[in-house]
Formats: sequence, structure tokens, C-alpha cells
Amino acid sequence: MFVVTTEESRVGRTGIVVAWVVVILVSLLPRAILQEGFRVEVSATASALISAAVLGTALFLSIVWREVRLLRPFLILFVVLVGAEWLVFTAVDQHPAYRRWLNDPSFAVYMPAEQSLRLMVTVLVVVALLVLRRRPSRFFLTTGNLSAPMQRVRWLGVEEGTRWSRFGPIAAVALSGGTLAFLAIAGAPPVDLVAQAAPLLPVVLVAAALNAYNEEVTYRASFLSVLEGPVGRGHALLMVAAYFGIGHYYGVPYGLVGVAMAFALGWLLGRSMLETRGLFWAWFIHFWQDVLIFSFLAIGSIRPGG
Repeated sequence: MFVVTTEESRVGRTGIVVAWVVVILVSLLPRAILQEGFRVEVSATASALISAAVLGTALFLSIVWREVRLLRPFLILFVVLVGAEWLVFTAVDQHPAYRRWLNDPSFAVYMPAEQSLRLMVTVLVVVALLVLRRRPSRFFLTTGNLSAPMQRVRWLGVEEGTRWSRFGPIAAVALSGGTLAFLAIAGAPPVDLVAQAAPLLPVVLVAAALNAYNEEVTYRASFLSVLEGPVGRGHALLMVAAYFGIGHYYGVPYGLVGVAMAFALGWLLGRSMLETRGLFWAWFIHFWQDVLIFSFLAIGSIRPGG
């Protein structure tokens, strides 16, 4: 297991604290607390403004405070992500054509439209990463070593030296099984609707592949690449997992269970990137989970009786 220590970091304790504060304040947590705890509705624009204020303050600190200076690429990347999400999901998606597609009840229409918006954000993040990190391999945009050895993880029963080529497929099956159980408990669909949704399988597969790619690049590979050096592997992995997990409070799976599941998944997939130095296993495991999630969404879009 990656041990969380300050010895492996380059920013010291102060820099690590600043990085954690930024991750928490820019995450969905403040918005969720206001909405769920105080019944205060927070718009996407208001949330983006709060994030901009936090990131602007942190960027100023990175100029005047030496211990925070090495966090600047991380902060710049965060600014790009927040700005890209605000631009795409409050401006581009308001275009009349997109509104028609997104409001269409057909899975074959609204899901490709949604994934195309997410891909726009990913492209902007990748452009920023090319400026900050220069080469795709430096932000894990490569297959990586598929049979790289793993470090020991006691609670997973993973022994030192276990190969990702062996563990990856097992993890994909186990995590997909857990996702299927959660979805089935939440609401198993009638058999007749499953049959009616079968023609949507190609759309499900393409959407799952795109969503897994978008999320792994945008929320995991990107931040690991700019955090690993300054704060160390342990903190970088936990920060990325926390941000991804909190972001699933309103996602699928949802609520606190969704946060816990997404945190654990984010931690494991982040490890795969750090140990293989590539994207493949993270994308592969994530893809099969999304196949199940999007299959249930496709079935849910079918109206009983055709």
C-alpha cells in the first residue's frame, strides 16, 4: 500500500494542507452541504464562482508563498477543469440543438449528446496537460505496462509482486458484480423491458467506453500527474479518490453509498495508473461498470408497452 508520508512530498506539510483544502472546497461537498443540510439551492454558476475564488486565492499564495509554489500546475489544471465544465455545462449545453437532444427521452439520442459534452471538457483538459506536462506519457495517456507488479494491499488480499495482468480482470469482474448487485437491489427491471432495450446495446457500449475514458483522463490521470511529484503518491491518490468520490453524491450510484463506492474505485484505479504508468486497466475496469450502469439507464428509457 502507498504509505502517506510527508517525506516523499516536495511541498512539505503546509503545501499538503493547502492542496487538501483546495480539493475539498472545490469538490461537490460545500454544494451538497448547503443543499442537503440548509436547503439552499446552489446554481452551477454560483458553484463555479466559489471554486474560482478558492483557486484564485490558492494561485496567489503560490506566487507569494514558497511552500505552495510547486502546487501551481495542479492549481492551473483545476482552473482549466472548473472553467471548462462551466463553459460546456452552462453555455454549450444550452444551445437549442443540445437542449432538444438532452431532453429527448430516447437513450440513443440523449446519451451520445451528454457524452459529447463530456468529451469537450476532456479535450480542453488534455490541451492544458500538454502545455503543463509536454508529453502524453507524463499524464498517463498511454497503455502502460499491463503486467506491472503491484505493491501489497492487505485489505484486498493482494500480495507483493502480484501482476496487474492477473489482478485487472479479477477486479473488473468483482467490481462489476458489486455494481450489478447495487443496481438490481435499487430496482430490477422487468424482463420484457430488457428485451426491448437490447437494440440499444451498441449505444451502451460506445457511451460506456467514452464515459470511462473521459472520467479517467479528466478526473484521475490529469490530477495524479500534477500531484504525484509535489505531495507524494499517497496524498495524491487519496486526494484524487476523495474528489471523485464526493462528486458521485448525486451520481450513479448515488448518496453516501455512491460516495464510498466511487472513493474506493477511484483509489484502486488511481493505483493502477501509478503502478502501470498508463491508462488501460483503469479504463478497462471502469468501462465494464459503466456498461452495467448505462444498460440500466437504457432499460429505464424504454416506456412499458413499447
